[in-house]
Amino acid sequence: MIVVDKPKYKMAIYEAKKELHIQIQGFLKAEVVEEYLNDLQETVAKVPKNTYTFVADGTYQSPVPSKISAELGQTLMFYASLGFKDIVIVNPRSKIAYVQVRNALEGVNFPGTVVDNVSQLAMR
Repeated sequence: MIVVDKPKYKMAIYEAKKELHIQIQGFLKAEVVEEYLNDLQETVAKVPKNTYTFVADGTYQSPVPSKISAELGQTLMFYASLGFKDIVIVNPRSKIAYVQVRNALEGVNFPGTVVDNVSQLAMR
């Protein structure tokens, strides 16, 4: 069930799978970040985090400017700090964005799983 459907991001709760998905489309400009965080907070509050998996789907994420790329690891760790049972990052299709995410994950002690596409979630 999609609970947020905005031009730059979507958020959905899949009760049967016990998953909360967020999907970034393009990249979030500074003026959208506050609205995104508010939507994220409201969506996260709708599920029991200790039994749900948080899926950050970057499939359609665009490369981010180098200034923002440096903060990408902190963003991924923020997702990890939300208190979910498990956290999964879906790599972007864009080769540049993929490398940015990979490099960001190398710089932090990320406790989750990284997959190349959403279909791999069913195989976990």
